[in-house]
Amino acid sequence: MSTIAVVPVKRFRTSKQRLGDMMSAGTRRALTEAMIADVLIALRRSARVDGVVVVTGEPTAEALAHGHGADVVRDPDDAGHSEAALRGIAWALERGATRVLLVPGDCPALAAAEVDALLAGTPAGPEVVIVPDRHGTGTNALLLTPPDVIRPSFGPGSRERHEAAAGAAGASCRIAEPSSLVLDVDTAEDLAALGEVLAASTGGAANTRGLLKRLERRQWL
Repeated sequence: MSTIAVVPVKRFRTSKQRLGDMMSAGTRRALTEAMIADVLIALRRSARVDGVVVVTGEPTAEALAHGHGADVVRDPDDAGHSEAALRGIAWALERGATRVLLVPGDCPALAAAEVDALLAGTPAGPEVVIVPDRHGTGTNALLLTPPDVIRPSFGPGSRERHEAAAGAAGASCRIAEPSSLVLDVDTAEDLAALGEVLAASTGGAANTRGLLKRLERRQWL
């Protein structure tokens, strides 16, 4: 089974705006870059991921992708996470992928071992695996077999929409909650939760760890 990981990344000027009360635009940009780099490193280390493609209209994200051995699909319209995911799915299908893993670029604690565990086994038929966010109502990641089994619909309430779409497509659906994929970073509370997870663990997320330590020393957080 050939698996392509798709990482949609929006333009940095619009990224992490809900952190605006605690970070400058430059710091938000640096955090976004660090998190994407850590996600790409984890995916590269995964034994069950056969390829990674970053879908973006952001030149810096494109450079990060190339620097970490990922392909790039350009997203000039920057039409949103779901549309970017569809571009990545189309690219993966053209290259013969039999499933795709849609992964956000803001889960820097992502662990290659958990990715491999998520990808272990071969479903008997069409399948949708949903990784919810830590609140349980959104969707952080989707594992789709085949890649076009459903149309992704990210955003508030997306877990329920993806479950309904799987049912309508006649696909099996299951929920998976790998700890390193459940935690994305959009708000100050998310960032605090990430800090606690990283403080309680060793290894992984080297770029994000380093940035957060520098921010703490300079009292930017």
